[in-house]
Amino acid sequence: MNELPNRRRVLAFGMTAATALAAPSILRAQEVTMVAPSAANRHNTASFRAQRWQDHFQNLRKGAILCDLESRVLHYWSEDESLYLVHPSSVPMSEELTRRGYTEIVLKRRNPTWIPTPNMRERDPTLPRSIGPGPDNPLGTRALNLSWQYYRIHGIDLVEKIGRPASNGCVGIYNENIERLFDLVEIGTQVRLL
Repeated sequence: MNELPNRRRVLAFGMTAATALAAPSILRAQEVTMVAPSAANRHNTASFRAQRWQDHFQNLRKGAILCDLESRVLHYWSEDESLYLVHPSSVPMSEELTRRGYTEIVLKRRNPTWIPTPNMRERDPTLPRSIGPGPDNPLGTRALNLSWQYYRIHGIDLVEKIGRPASNGCVGIYNENIERLFDLVEIGTQVRLL
């Protein structure tokens, strides 16, 4: 009575054998198959939009960064395509502070000093002349200067800025993420703000 009927025993054996045969290929799997973005899957649960570098760049020479301001996310692809990173970001507070288009990394700064732009000073004359490295620095622990004056991809001083329109034109990401990105990118890395 404790024995399974013959058909069930055969099915159980077959499923066990199939799992055992598939296990080595599952363990060897090192690639993730990306599904092409479509209307049905363009946004994930966090509202990030799936992106393909080929839709924005001709090549990955020196890597590429796409800042999707609508989704509030930064995408990074390495030159050899071995690395694809997606980081939530802060974005400009208004459309008038936003610049869109193609640019590149022209300077990398560790522990940068923050200096308000002339427009920021005009809007708020009480701003300090500068803020040196430290936890109160709006640039966080690293800054990647873009070829557009005053525009940067940088760390943040307040984690609540991530996922919100909270900057004066720059794109901010968590400090641990900018530190990793800082080590990966080089002068000349392509950037697009979309």
